[in-house]
Amino acid sequence: MLFNSYIFIFGFFPIVFFGFFHIGKKSHTLASLWLATASLFFYGWWDIRYVGLLLSSIAFNYSAGYLIGHRVTRELVRQSKILLAGAITVNLMLLGYFKYANFFVHNVNIIAGTSFSIGDVILPLGISFFTFTQIAFLVDTYQGKVKEFNFLHYALFVTYFPHLIAGPILHHKEMMPQFAKHNVCYINWDNVAVGLSIFVLGLTKKVLIADLLADFSTPIFSAVADGGQPMLFEAWVGALSYTLQLYFDFSAYCDMAIGISLMFNVRLPINFNSPYKSTSIIDFWRSWHMTLSRFLRDYLYIPLGGNRNGTVHRYLNLMTTMLLGGLWHGAGWTFVIWGGLHGLYLMVNHAWRGLKEKMGWSEGGRLAKLGAGALTFLAVVIGWVFFRADSYSSAITMLHGMVGMNGVALPESLSNRGLFNTCAILLIGFTFTWGLPNIRQMFIKYRPTCEDMSEDVVLTTFSEGYKFPSYFQWKPTVEYAWLLAILFSLSIMGLTKVSEFLYFQF
Repeated sequence: MLFNSYIFIFGFFPIVFFGFFHIGKKSHTLASLWLATASLFFYGWWDIRYVGLLLSSIAFNYSAGYLIGHRVTRELVRQSKILLAGAITVNLMLLGYFKYANFFVHNVNIIAGTSFSIGDVILPLGISFFTFTQIAFLVDTYQGKVKEFNFLHYALFVTYFPHLIAGPILHHKEMMPQFAKHNVCYINWDNVAVGLSIFVLGLTKKVLIADLLADFSTPIFSAVADGGQPMLFEAWVGALSYTLQLYFDFSAYCDMAIGISLMFNVRLPINFNSPYKSTSIIDFWRSWHMTLSRFLRDYLYIPLGGNRNGTVHRYLNLMTTMLLGGLWHGAGWTFVIWGGLHGLYLMVNHAWRGLKEKMGWSEGGRLAKLGAGALTFLAVVIGWVFFRADSYSSAITMLHGMVGMNGVALPESLSNRGLFNTCAILLIGFTFTWGLPNIRQMFIKYRPTCEDMSEDVVLTTFSEGYKFPSYFQWKPTVEYAWLLAILFSLSIMGLTKVSEFLYFQF
């Protein structure tokens, strides 16, 4: 079931929403059970066979976490560590089998000249997200950060449908206190208004922008996969269209998830914060898929040693983390190369910052920041070519086209579509990306994410140094209601060609 579908918008969500708050008037526990059951139904809509897998994973990890959490005394700390290692190993083996078994066997057959086969292993939706979420729970339990062991709340924490399929990757300590609040079961019309507005804006991004951009990027990458040789303009249209498509597609899902959850009085962590405005790769990874970056940092990079053992080890840890982060996105060498590129980018970025600090160089003025932003964006676009291409050779072909090695003439396919329309769509996309505030900035006064509930957060209208006219700030007015109603109507009419979110495949 997709957020951008008639069955979700007009069927599943209204039933779950009103059922939750109706039941919540009588019992908090039953309301939580209702929401957890609805989340399992949401997951089972794709393939009911994997509901059992999800429930088994929940039961196993809850049991392991319970045992770990009750063995943190000095006498039993060794048992606790063994339990933690064993539970994480089981989770990684499960993920490895479903996500990487075919990839591993295929590469063994190539290297050894064999023909082993394990059949087609179908990847269960969301397995990467619910596995990483539960690994974080186990580690947090071992570190003494988990205080509650309510099985129903834990099951809801894992299955909670706004995040289940494509994130964000949740922390137990962020969500469990929210589920435990008694007033979570009572409708808050302010949260409903803000959440519904965020949902509509996310739906608009997906239907009216991301899916439109797919009409430009998909044919070009598909032609390259079939042996095509894109020329300069065509290659750049394909690369930039996919860069924008992924941006709007992923940010749309994140916005819709935040909006849906807020209507249930639960705030999700921010997962997307205008990454294309970054002026360095370090800043990019602080803004793109932020909960994955946090997970990789806290549960991989830091345990590997982080930056504690000198520069060489720091760079090795960075590269290892990014290679595994690339592999997490998909069982393919193009994802590994993409991760390796970003590992290299981060190494260069840290080396440059170290040199600037050593030499006492300033950050530079506006022109220097503009250049840094342009260089960062170019590096990201090159990475996305490998991320999107079906093979290494296809990615290299695209890059050859982007530097003019396949010719510079305007292809007939783009001529027929219209050079003006192509440029206009890309220009609009980049205007939205670079010239408008993001959802969190627009709604910051209403605390839309769990980070905004901290007392340390300064609730300014527009944060992070970006200055926008005040009319971009969302207000509960008739004018905004009409604008959102128009956007919602246009999006609903555009649902005739429903498409999955790109991150569903990861």
